Amino acid sequence: MLQITTQRTTTPKAKPDESNLGFGVHYTDHMLIIDHDEEQGWHDARIVPYQPLELDPAAMVFHYAMESFEGLKAYRTPDGSIQLFRPDKNAQRMINTNHRMCLPSLPVEDFVQAVKAIVSFDQDWVPHAEGTSLYIRPFVIATEPHLGVRTSRTHKFIIVCSPVGAYYSTGINPVKIFVEDEYTRACPGGTGFTKCGGNYAASLISQVKAHELGYEQTLWLDGVEHKYVEEVGSMNCFFKIDGTVYTAPTVGTVLPGVTRMSCIELLKHWGIPVSEERLPIADVMKASHDGKLEEVFGTGTAAVISPVGELRYEGDVAHINNGEIGEVTHKLYNTLTGIQWGKLPDELGWTVKVD
Repeated sequence: MLQITTQRTTTPKAKPDESNLGFGVHYTDHMLIIDHDEEQGWHDARIVPYQPLELDPAAMVFHYAMESFEGLKAYRTPDGSIQLFRPDKNAQRMINTNHRMCLPSLPVEDFVQAVKAIVSFDQDWVPHAEGTSLYIRPFVIATEPHLGVRTSRTHKFIIVCSPVGAYYSTGINPVKIFVEDEYTRACPGGTGFTKCGGNYAASLISQVKAHELGYEQTLWLDGVEHKYVEEVGSMNCFFKIDGTVYTAPTVGTVLPGVTRMSCIELLKHWGIPVSEERLPIADVMKASHDGKLEEVFGTGTAAVISPVGELRYEGDVAHINNGEIGEVTHKLYNTLTGIQWGKLPDELGWTVKVD
């Protein structure tokens, strides 16, 4: 168990307008930091005022992208209490990421304790307005000043928090997706299954291209054959074709999303067939032309559920469900957000109260 010291700010910030939060724009008064080195392991856990970091210019995170991050949310329930959604799954995913990135990991129970501690300390920052939440960003960085290529001997685990509204300006309205057929996001044996900044940096060029074409996000194909659908930008992706819901398998190139996992469990609980076999983009487009592509949606912590109204692949355009949110997509959204915000009973034991 962590022994966390606290230091409260003497200059608290003004709270932002909850009706216009945006995403990742505002930050709370405090942050949590834990140091790590080879001799002491994790030590000096502390909550301090939110402030710039002081790092050596030769810190290895700057030169070799030695870092990882997570993302989860705290939700204000109708009775005013605060809860988290499956934080243990984020903790385990960070362990898996850090193993691949040669970074040290906090045990699951310490990760969850740290998240609960900073949320509780800054609980006044958890917004009350409909559809808002406190986004929580834990991350690990390599801090040793060294320009040789090897693992770092020192690290920091940090959590910052941000009150947020909807991730997409379109909200729950369907978005338009561009299917990337030139660039590659991930290959077998790489880091596609991890949450590391390098994955996202390399994906931006396609997002820029998609925006120039009038599309909100990019759907990535596999890196070997450029044939099978994988994930969408910052989301996992689902396709409902002729009654069955398909999503890419998490076998090394696709992020194992917590929302993805939860959707699959709910779909199976409702008796809706789910396939995690690889799905060719050609089959998706053919299903559209045959009238069998019933729904497409993305899932993720930030966006929760984001319906897709249009797919563009090599000049061919698939229009989905007349540009409207589908029945299964809507049910998943209502169920997940209902559990997360405490408006529906948590029959599956997914929520954790913040003390």
